[in-house]
Amino acid sequence: MPETEALYCDVALPVPIDRLFTYELPLALRRRTGVGCRVMAPFGSRKLSGLVLRTHSDEPDCELREVLSLRDEEPVLDAELIALARWIAEYYCAPIGEVVRGMLPLTGESRRSVRYSLTGPGRDIARQLVVTGGSDSATKLLSALDERSRSADFLAARIENARSVLRTLVKRGWVAAEESQEDRDPFRAPAEKLKAEFIERPAPAVKLKKNERELLAFLELHPGSHNLAGLGEKVKNASEAARSLARRALIKLEAEGLKAPSGFERPVPVLNERQDQAFQVIRSALQANTFKPFLLQGVTGSGKTEVYLRSIEAALGLGKNALLLVPEIALTPAVAGQFFHRFGKQVAILHSAFGDAERAEQWRRIRNGQARVVVGTRSGVFAPVQNLGLVIVDEEHDGSYKQQETPRYHGRDVALMRARNSGAVAVLGSATPSLETRYNAEQGKYNILLLPERIARRPLPAVEIVDMRLEFLETKRQATFSRKLLSQMEQRLAQREQTMLLLNRRGFSSFMVCRACGERMACTNCSVALTHHRRDRRMLCHYCGYAEKIPSECPKCGSDYIQFLGTGSERVEDELHQHLPAARIARLDRDSASGKGAFEQILQAFREGEIDILVGTQMIAKGHDIPNVTLVGVVLADIGLSMPDFRAAERNFQLLTQAAGRAGRGAAPGRVVVQTLNPDHYAIRFAAEQDYEGFYKKELEFRKWLRYPPFAALANVLVRAEKQEEALRMGAQLGLMLNPPPSGIRVMGPAEAPTLRLKNEFRYQILLKAAKRSMLRELLRELRRFAEKEKWKATALVIDVDPISLM
Repeated sequence: MPETEALYCDVALPVPIDRLFTYELPLALRRRTGVGCRVMAPFGSRKLSGLVLRTHSDEPDCELREVLSLRDEEPVLDAELIALARWIAEYYCAPIGEVVRGMLPLTGESRRSVRYSLTGPGRDIARQLVVTGGSDSATKLLSALDERSRSADFLAARIENARSVLRTLVKRGWVAAEESQEDRDPFRAPAEKLKAEFIERPAPAVKLKKNERELLAFLELHPGSHNLAGLGEKVKNASEAARSLARRALIKLEAEGLKAPSGFERPVPVLNERQDQAFQVIRSALQANTFKPFLLQGVTGSGKTEVYLRSIEAALGLGKNALLLVPEIALTPAVAGQFFHRFGKQVAILHSAFGDAERAEQWRRIRNGQARVVVGTRSGVFAPVQNLGLVIVDEEHDGSYKQQETPRYHGRDVALMRARNSGAVAVLGSATPSLETRYNAEQGKYNILLLPERIARRPLPAVEIVDMRLEFLETKRQATFSRKLLSQMEQRLAQREQTMLLLNRRGFSSFMVCRACGERMACTNCSVALTHHRRDRRMLCHYCGYAEKIPSECPKCGSDYIQFLGTGSERVEDELHQHLPAARIARLDRDSASGKGAFEQILQAFREGEIDILVGTQMIAKGHDIPNVTLVGVVLADIGLSMPDFRAAERNFQLLTQAAGRAGRGAAPGRVVVQTLNPDHYAIRFAAEQDYEGFYKKELEFRKWLRYPPFAALANVLVRAEKQEEALRMGAQLGLMLNPPPSGIRVMGPAEAPTLRLKNEFRYQILLKAAKRSMLRELLRELRRFAEKEKWKATALVIDVDPISLM
């Protein structure tokens, strides 16, 4: 709470405009509103929730609008996290309001709504149309709004094409849209996710209903917390009664804590010599109470996770708290299971698979100090961990740490900055570190800790490359599986061992083509072909989600000579059933694991031996430790190698090496079969040899010759618009501005983006390479000022600093 009374506050609002907005504080809020608190504020016709970043009494030079309400009595972001937000906004050229929105998983506490009402001119038009008696959608809509303001859902249920007509009327100025956010009922969660507990209070002065009195008496006689769904068997309408009592603070009603996943109960292993050396170095750094970054590089199966666990135990023993980041949702259940069984209720989980209310509940547990160990995906880096002593980034090379929408931050780099600001120890772990991380370690920025062998001296799996060109010449047929891979799978089935098959491509077929006219079925919003998903009976765009029915004839020429080409994970599963009818087969990709909990169920069944062969995309290649997997097959290792992206070879090498590392993690030795059309490509060759050092040296040479990271600072500048002429004009304007190029900066473009049209927007891009990051940062500031001066749309200019993909 602020010590002095401030008249005004500067608020970061979740809009794509790079500035703070100043509001006047009502008299009742002047002493209560502090930096880091959320307020509701008017913005145009909308009401938005924003974060206060400054309170002051500086006299404004214009009339200000008032803050509507205060949402928090205590700050939700402390000074350290606000400083981190400012750094992200500066470094990644992102509006501060959008950065703050990404840092707060509290959207579940409020409900966004939009209501439409008539403007003055719109009301005049509506009354004229009533007189003339029109019957089209616009007339009906104006007539409905003449009575009172309405929601889009209400209008859409009663008037044809209401949403598109609304957009037109808003553009004409006849209808105004008012957006607002209202606090949700904190007790709205399903009964099975809530627990009720009696609290000692004076007898309520208000009269209670019969079921409320019965529930209160039951809770008083049975101390402790009770699941609300279970209480329904004891008291009639217990759910309704409990929520009513909780709103009057007569009982305690809160979300159930997360349950520890089963199947991860293991005795604490003894560290081998190299693990212990790494742990002792990290523990010494923790005792020094200062920022120190480490790269923990260990081959797959070398026991990096146990080093993490011991390091966290050491941090907790010193009174410090810990944050562990994992690259994507796929890893969280496995990692969380081990952490729950080691640290119990001290663990909190943060990832996007949770609903808004669950994320908010976990976030509050962390902020209140109830959870001292936080496991999260990319956005977990913003967890409000108090007294942070250790930050771990597992699989630090993984591309999913980079956010692909504003703010385009990299979770690994933000984690390092947060550790630096907190004086914490940072550990970056990987079997295949990114070139930038390994190069920084060699330059002395990080300390390298090596785990060169698997635990228990288990051997790395034997890898065999199958040239699918020779396979075709010898068998005279185009096949998904080579003879070698099929025989190895049959052998594993006979031995009751398990197999993983990797194909990093979703769907059944890659595209549909007409053999009569050559037409490909394309997305209406993106310049890409639709992917054939046979099980869902649709053609789907993997970028925007647009879908069409599977055609029986060519939509262009009407010919029925259509063909589905290419192979996806769905086809691999289908063909496996034909080749190995006795095998128990499952598929793990974004399609099969779309339901809540589906991923965990499939993986748990595989872990318990209920599945013989698991087919999947990159989701199966990372982090899973299943001892009975002795064979990994890579169906087509070349996917991604031909992408017009300087990181294509690195991503391919990392994926293949990680996939191979799933084999042979138990007592039986592992084997890997890699099918490829490019057996001589250095990325595939080094991955087959599990030779990170060889790949690193060769790839680093290419990067040095071409001046790509880590030898240059990189930014991808993209302009986008719904009309191609507008996108071209903006791209040309930037091209003229950057000609001649500023000293020390190389300008490549403007040119069409590899995917020209995406989500109904045309895109042109310029790649900037700079010898010094300070020079690049200043140029990017100039570009943003230029876009503002030219009055471009707020979302027209996209700046991606340190891009991991140029697609």
